[in-house]
Amino acid sequence: MSSTIIDRFRDPRLAQRILDRIKGYGVEIKLMEVCGTHTMAIGRFGLRKLLPPEIDLLSGPGCPVCVTPTSVIDSVLSLKGVRVATFGDLLRVPGRGGTLEMARGRGLDVRVVYSPFDALKMAREKETVFIGVGFETTAPGVAATIITAREEGIKNFSVLSAFKLIPPAIDALLASGKSRIEGFILPGHVSTIIGSRPYQFLPERYRIGGVIAGFEPVDILEAIRDLIDQKMSNRPRIKIGYRRSVRPEGNERAKELMNRVFTVEDSLWRGLGWIKRSGLTLRDEYAQFDASRRYQLLPPSIDDDPNCRCGDVLRGLIKPPSCPLFGRSCTPDHPIGPCMVSSEGSCAAYYHYE
Repeated sequence: MSSTIIDRFRDPRLAQRILDRIKGYGVEIKLMEVCGTHTMAIGRFGLRKLLPPEIDLLSGPGCPVCVTPTSVIDSVLSLKGVRVATFGDLLRVPGRGGTLEMARGRGLDVRVVYSPFDALKMAREKETVFIGVGFETTAPGVAATIITAREEGIKNFSVLSAFKLIPPAIDALLASGKSRIEGFILPGHVSTIIGSRPYQFLPERYRIGGVIAGFEPVDILEAIRDLIDQKMSNRPRIKIGYRRSVRPEGNERAKELMNRVFTVEDSLWRGLGWIKRSGLTLRDEYAQFDASRRYQLLPPSIDDDPNCRCGDVLRGLIKPPSCPLFGRSCTPDHPIGPCMVSSEGSCAAYYHYE
């Protein structure tokens, strides 16, 4: 993307004009940014401090590491004689038996990769399990890797699927009746895959609007302005603000890959509980690459630390500083909950920027 386009979305004069308009409304509104990358951008650019106090920004369940159950980590720790490949954020997420980083110190072969295809290359040397954590953004790439493994006859490769779907989680938040959200800043990366149509339930069922936003200051401020406009006009809708990357239909090829390899199932979200049809598991025709079946791993279970309020943060019920552990016993150097571990976690964002 050219610097000219990026400069437009970082233009301080344009940002100030949008801020002035937002301040001129004088409207109280409670908004949720679903994506962890938005949470970090809001903190990094100081937007929360620039906005008027009547604009209440809450962080949602869009951090994949944050919503991965503890029991997934424990399942990996139970593996013997295999190589474990994972993205770096997952290394320090605590399970009951410690972290992957600790297990590596005890001899478990844990490797950090930047692509699932890196894990597939490793499988040519040694039996390798890739931990599939993420949302609709990362699932198509893993699906393509699994297809390649079958085509090339690589049998030493499997995936522990902990993939989750964003729209059902948003639906569950609203259906609970506890989160009083009046508008959503919808995730840009996820929406490049799924498009805007899966969010139509927001205005149709809940009379709540959403704006799919990019990650620059002007992107986010424009989304907030548009959501206020929707509230004031009482005309909620789904708008694509991130038009340079998102189409209404999404990425058809990526969705085809994802649907070819995975099927939808109920899924356990850390801090949120079981959410219907919100996770992805491998189809039966790809069962040989399913680590859960290959190693007979136990299904996820609810075992959250009762002192950690990461789940309440993800549901928009509290902000990170309201957790009694925040900044005291729970810090980035000594994280207790996943919201402090991940680089996209809301607690980490508040600690670093707020």
